Amino acid sequence: MTYDKHQNDRFKLGTRRSPLAMAQAHEAQARIAEAHGLDPAHIEIVAVTASGDRIQDRALAEIGGKALWTKELDAWLASGEIDFAVHSAKDVETIRPEAFTIGAILPREDVRDVLVGAASITALPQGAVVGTSAPRRAAQLLHARPDCRVVTFRGNVATRLAKLAAGEVDATFLAAAGLNRLGETGTGHPLDAEDWLPAPAQAAIMVECRADDERTRTLLSRVDHAESRAQVLAERALLAGLGGNCHSPIAVLTRSEGGDLFMRAALYSPDGAEHVTGEARFAATDVEGPLRLAADLLGRAVPAIAVHFAGAAA
Repeated sequence: MTYDKHQNDRFKLGTRRSPLAMAQAHEAQARIAEAHGLDPAHIEIVAVTASGDRIQDRALAEIGGKALWTKELDAWLASGEIDFAVHSAKDVETIRPEAFTIGAILPREDVRDVLVGAASITALPQGAVVGTSAPRRAAQLLHARPDCRVVTFRGNVATRLAKLAAGEVDATFLAAAGLNRLGETGTGHPLDAEDWLPAPAQAAIMVECRADDERTRTLLSRVDHAESRAQVLAERALLAGLGGNCHSPIAVLTRSEGGDLFMRAALYSPDGAEHVTGEARFAATDVEGPLRLAADLLGRAVPAIAVHFAGAAA
């Protein structure tokens, strides 16, 4: 099917209402409009306040997990109120409704984490209190610095920076990609992704539409970035193979090298005391490659790690 921009060129783009989500929605709107020569106004941005944005006093894993970022948009997409939804790929559950498909993965941004409040992990003061609600970040920190204390720290970028400035914690972590998209490029100190592995699908924008909507799928295909898509799908496949969830501390870095993907991953116990690492190289089209790495990691994981990954029972 060839998309005819003169035939029916109005679409509704669904997004969360947070500042970062809106910035990602505007990026998607601009990329799609440019790719097809459309007036951006013909792609209407429709915003919803997600449950994950409303509930800020508890860790995400305690209140419903990643579905809290997607359920309102899923309902709109299923009912036809929107044509496609824009998400942070790392916030989208691994198992999705069959009625939806990934129409595009936009070019991936900087995958690194940024430490705010200290120049490096080693520069954190002895016994530092660090705010994060991400099990991965907490476990990585405690693995490197078991003297530190982790406290739950949620909210959008501005909220977390304000809490840090108010002295609630000594330091916190933010995603470089989010800071870049918000124009906060001078904030904090980026951590080397080779040493401090990021979250699966971090820094990628995912655009979902209905699987049977050929018109929208054709529209989105023009902005699908093949290299980013291969990396994100491989990391999501690794998650699926591990049976990971919001409680599971997992970190992964994927590099594209020619037609191959090189993936390094680490699993942790929540307290950071135990960890297991592994790496694999496989063709970008090899859907089994991430699953082989998942099986290898689980096969070597001690019980304190394996208990947090459903794939260990397989």
